[in-house]
Amino acid sequence: MTSPDGEDRSPRPRGRPRAFNDRTDQNTIKAVDRAMRLLRTLSTMQDATLSNIAQSTGDPTASAYRVLVTLQAHEIVELDASDQTWHVGPGAFQIGSTFLRRTSLIERAQAPLRELMEATGETANLGIRSNDSVLFVSQIETHAPIRAFFPPGTRADLHASGIGKVLLAAMPEARRDAVLPDPLPRYTAQTISDAEALGAELARIAGQGHAVDDEERNEGMRCIAAPVRNLHGDVIAGISVSGPTSRVATDRIAEFAALVTAAAETLSQRLGARGPSQPDD
Repeated sequence: MTSPDGEDRSPRPRGRPRAFNDRTDQNTIKAVDRAMRLLRTLSTMQDATLSNIAQSTGDPTASAYRVLVTLQAHEIVELDASDQTWHVGPGAFQIGSTFLRRTSLIERAQAPLRELMEATGETANLGIRSNDSVLFVSQIETHAPIRAFFPPGTRADLHASGIGKVLLAAMPEARRDAVLPDPLPRYTAQTISDAEALGAELARIAGQGHAVDDEERNEGMRCIAAPVRNLHGDVIAGISVSGPTSRVATDRIAEFAALVTAAAETLSQRLGARGPSQPDD
């Protein structure tokens, strides 16, 4: 629409200014561009030091540090003080979870998780590995008054959780050693804090196709988990049920494990995995 004086008064597309097609420098913020470039670079790195990051992005070390500290204030990145390495932080997940809700893993997990919760009567969880921990990305809660609760964004140690152990069991030993802390933290009398004992446990998990967190993180709570595979057969996530040991009793572990494994297999096939997973011989 043009006014009598020749000015364009056409309605503007909502959410974009009149010059939204203009990609010149005046419509970009260099500091934000630098921060996003650094964050994208960091997401492809493991155990990244400040000098590694600066070298990869081509930024001066001081500039890269200022960007990292700014992102750290919003939990977009985090610093591991023990070895002075930087990692993508939980704040990035919290923002990105709005996108994840549209992607296949979380979207396609909803029906299997709900069916699993209804079949077992316990809380069903979906988790992925994030650096050196499990990140819970979805959950369907049981209606029971006493229940496990791992809201999206919650983290857990890999060696002391059911999903964490199925993820570890699928890793090459060298990669496993790189992500596990030394020494392994102990949370309860049942926590496996000996590296050799954990290795034997992971071999058993790989053989049977599921893991049991037997009060290893929280006393009185038991969790049973199974791996989720993608189109290429890679283990990319884990499904679990969690509940009090009074209900997830030892004589029901086999029953629960079959239900969890079936749910994980259903999700795997929805993600393109071909055929049921085969435990190691």
